[in-house]
Amino acid sequence: MVLLYDVEKKTIPNFMKYVIGGTAGMLGTCIVQPLDLVKTRMQISAGKGGAKEYSSSIDCIAKVFKSEGILAFYNGLSAGLLRQATYTTGRMGVYQMEIEAYRNKYQQAPKVLASMAMGIFAGACGALVGNPAEVSLIRMMSDNRLPADQRRNYKNVGDALVRIVKEEGLFALWRGCLPTVGRAMIVNMVQLASYSQFKGYFKRFMDEGLGLHICASMCSGLLTTIASMPLDMAKTRIQQMKVIDGKAEYSGATDVIIKVIRNEGFFSLWKGFTPYLCRLGPHTVFAFVFLEQLNKAYYKYVLGQEDSGPGI
Repeated sequence: MVLLYDVEKKTIPNFMKYVIGGTAGMLGTCIVQPLDLVKTRMQISAGKGGAKEYSSSIDCIAKVFKSEGILAFYNGLSAGLLRQATYTTGRMGVYQMEIEAYRNKYQQAPKVLASMAMGIFAGACGALVGNPAEVSLIRMMSDNRLPADQRRNYKNVGDALVRIVKEEGLFALWRGCLPTVGRAMIVNMVQLASYSQFKGYFKRFMDEGLGLHICASMCSGLLTTIASMPLDMAKTRIQQMKVIDGKAEYSGATDVIIKVIRNEGFFSLWKGFTPYLCRLGPHTVFAFVFLEQLNKAYYKYVLGQEDSGPGI
């Protein structure tokens, strides 16, 4: 009993769960930022005169590279990092606390429905905290495609946040919050729960390691992409729209979805699917790999024990 008590005492403090979660997300974002930019550009390209602005993800990459240069793929990186420092810190921190509380109470790993419920709550918490950075990120990544006289020309994420509050009011930082929260709830419900289930299934055929993580996260990423893209599309368009003469282009997420279906076709709700999938899959891999390695390092070098426990 004493040994069990001592082991249970040596756990990662709650504040470190948030720090580790946010750090893992930020490291992943540094790698997948170009794909996020391509996804965003394709989602906000409604097409002009019946012609699509980008015919495919490859076409989008080529046009951005040709007209803006290679560094343009990292437009909005500061906002992307701030988003991870807020959104991912919140969702991963909350989720790890929920997992630990569940295991302590029931002495077993969470079931599928419990994992889904915890993912929903964690996603909502993270989205509420991260929405200001999300708004800044969308605007900074889409700015270069606008005519010169319509660009906002934010210098960095700090400048974006200050100017949004000054020019549009404090609550403009939470523009698109409802679809952002809705998307985050779906993403975390599907991603966190399905990742665990796929990982458990593939363990029958593969050993623990990077290959297992890639397979599980890519399958999870596919399901998450299909489920979340319509809300992600709505969120993106609401956050980058301009309000002219007090009239907004869209009244809400439902209005975006209806107008996109009517004007661009049903499958346009999944515009940018390929870069979104390519972003979400690898980001899931990198985020979870970094998370597990950071947790392991904390247990080993700070708490002084080799066993890092069952993980997330």
